Amino acid sequence: MPFTVTGRFDDGATYCVQITGRSGRPVIGSHRAAALVELYQGGPVSLSPTGPVRTVAGDDEATVLAVLRQYTDVVEEGPGAPRQARIPG
Repeated sequence: MPFTVTGRFDDGATYCVQITGRSGRPVIGSHRAAALVELYQGGPVSLSPTGPVRTVAGDDEATVLAVLRQYTDVVEEGPGAPRQARIPG
C-alpha cells in the first residue's frame, strides 16, 4: 500500500515522496530521493538500528524506507508506513 514520507537531505533540501511498492518506480515525487533509492538497490540495508539486514528492492517498501531513514532525515511518515524497531534503554 503506498504511503507518503517527508524528509530533508543533509544540505537542507526537503522532499515529499510516495513510496509505491512497485519495483519499476519505488519512489514518486522527488528525483533526488528516487536516485538515492536507485543507487542502493541490490545492496544491504538495516531495517532498524538493531536489524535485520535485507537487500534493498524497489518492491519492498520497508527497505526503500530504510534507505531514506539511513541517508536522509525522515521527518514524517504517512499512514501505512512500516514501523522502525525501538532500541530499549
